[in-house]
Amino acid sequence: MAARGRCPECGSAALVEDAHYAQQQLVCAACGCVLAEGLLTTTYTEEEHLREVAYSQSTGQKEQLSRCLQRGIRRVQDLCKVLQLPAVFEETAVSYFQRALQLPAFHLVSLEKKELLGGCCVFVTCRQRNWPLTMGTICSLLYAKQDLFAGVFLSLQKELGLSVPALSLADLVTTHLNSFRLFQPAASVPAPFLEDKEKLLARTLGIVELASETWLVTGRHPVPIVTAAAFLAWQSLQPGPRLSCPLARFCRLAGVDLPPPAHLRLKELLEILLGMASQLSWLRGFTLDKKTVVKHVGDLLQHRVFLLRNAFSQQDGQEQHKGSPDKDSPGQGSPSSPPVAQDKGCPSAGRRQRGGTLRPLLPPCLIHPRKRLRPAAPSAPDSAATGDEPISDSEIEQYLRSPEEIRAFRKAKAW
Repeated sequence: MAARGRCPECGSAALVEDAHYAQQQLVCAACGCVLAEGLLTTTYTEEEHLREVAYSQSTGQKEQLSRCLQRGIRRVQDLCKVLQLPAVFEETAVSYFQRALQLPAFHLVSLEKKELLGGCCVFVTCRQRNWPLTMGTICSLLYAKQDLFAGVFLSLQKELGLSVPALSLADLVTTHLNSFRLFQPAASVPAPFLEDKEKLLARTLGIVELASETWLVTGRHPVPIVTAAAFLAWQSLQPGPRLSCPLARFCRLAGVDLPPPAHLRLKELLEILLGMASQLSWLRGFTLDKKTVVKHVGDLLQHRVFLLRNAFSQQDGQEQHKGSPDKDSPGQGSPSSPPVAQDKGCPSAGRRQRGGTLRPLLPPCLIHPRKRLRPAAPSAPDSAATGDEPISDSEIEQYLRSPEEIRAFRKAKAW
């Protein structure tokens, strides 16, 4: 579109209005000289007052700087929608992400870590609001490695000074069981294997609490313990058709991965249950093994405090009774050990004293250590001093007595 006037550079009258990035400019068609620059309405506070600013001061100039921020915010929002988090969670996570990108510690990190930063902000928000969310869930959604995600999470926690509470084991059990596919009828799940969610959750929590009281949780990854506890709880609710189902098939039916240590945690739990079952008076006439003891999990959990004390705590008392001279006299011994008269009336207690097959209630790492300490190599015997050994420079000053010797030594050392 032609306009009136002439170009001050070449004098041509061929002046046109050109829309450059939606910005009206008056340009000479002959030499390309820009005669006038149009104005834009920005989206900042000037828009409220209907002010016009140049393109260099508008939001279009700053769009390139905030592209990473905009992409990260969309990533955080999408992740919150996938997890079906409340709106207040999304706002908090977005604010954490904006604060983190302003810190110098996150300016020069790799693109992969910047993409994980949004997931870390969501993870921190859920932990602070007691929302049961695990690091494994976030990593599976982001297709990220857990060690790399953990590094970004620790950096975010340190730089922002955030207090992130740990997820309780009960919340982890609830979250883990929510992913099971044993609560709704399906073609891949036989009818006898279906279970009520609330019953399975309550029984699994009881077994996990038992594992915590018997040192099976300390220092261990929680997922294998929860998996083994859920398997035992599932079998104990309907032992008839489920005792023949192995742990691997149970995990396939539930649609969860089988962690390799779950078999070891299952074995440790069964050993604890067998020790407790030996104290039940109505089970002393039966021969129990690792399969039949599952039928009595409900009774064992109901009386677990009494059974644990009788099955495991007497090991220390037995050693004290053996070492004391008045071990046969009633009422003697340590206060923590039960009276001897009660031991004589309990056949299983006498069996424990004679055989001593049950271990004391200690962490498994102390009972079955993986690495044994190697004895130190015997040192070579010191040879007798003869007086002809060389003297080091640091010790020679002890043997110099006269000032002349000291001056001579310093002179030789300086030379």
